[in-house]
Amino acid sequence: MEAAESATPVLDRQPVLSLKGISKGFGAVQALTDVDLDVYPGEVVALVGDNGAGKSTLVKVLAGVHSHDSGTITFEGRDVRIESPTASQQLGIATVFQDLALCDNLDVVSNLFLGREVVGGVVLNEEEMEKRSWELLRQLSARIPSVRIAIASLSGGQRQTVAIARSLIGEPQVVILDEPTAALGVAQTAEVLNLIERLRERGLGVILISHNMADVQAVADRVAVLRLGRNNGVFNVRDVSYEEIIAAITGATDNVVARRASTTAAAAAPAATQDTETQA
Repeated sequence: MEAAESATPVLDRQPVLSLKGISKGFGAVQALTDVDLDVYPGEVVALVGDNGAGKSTLVKVLAGVHSHDSGTITFEGRDVRIESPTASQQLGIATVFQDLALCDNLDVVSNLFLGREVVGGVVLNEEEMEKRSWELLRQLSARIPSVRIAIASLSGGQRQTVAIARSLIGEPQVVILDEPTAALGVAQTAEVLNLIERLRERGLGVILISHNMADVQAVADRVAVLRLGRNNGVFNVRDVSYEEIIAAITGATDNVVARRASTTAAAAAPAATQDTETQA
């Protein structure tokens, strides 16, 4: 399936992150084979695919959990190799995994600055950390009642907000969100999608991993499809239909959804023709 031609002005610029020919194997299992992916500043790229398509492996390569076997990773115009999670963060890539990795017994401030505490002399500068926490949450238009509330008291959407805010402490250029709306209600999902919009407005490149096509079509600029560890299309969201994305994910244009859409279109065509003849 051919990728849609890009018409988005932001893509005329140099990508902040570019993957070329990335491959990764685990013994006899080849998880990724010659995968390409470009992420530009100020755009949201949705990474979609069926279970086992290679999405998680690709994210872990970028997060420094796994080293790729072959291919090149270019970040801000220079070739890099991401050997560890620390190297990924220092490079400017922040990853928010699906489990969020938050400490329920700590408050929002403590979670935001966990491992990056601001120290004044020999004690923690609680006032500075609280001030910076509010500034960061306001930039994201986040709905958190207090930065001193325990994480255990927050809703699913609010927890996702804290996890995303924490990823921005190191001022990254690329943010990877792994299934950020999974298991969230309608209102909480809308809250997280608004956060993604805020990240784009800040000029960050966002990689969104999601199985929810409604979320993808709501916030993504482009959709990159992985199938069996390989690229299977990169599409502009405004130029592609839900059925075409599903077809790329499943690897077949002749699927149930596509057939249903074709049947509906075929049934509508005679009616439209009859209306035209009647008006004539």
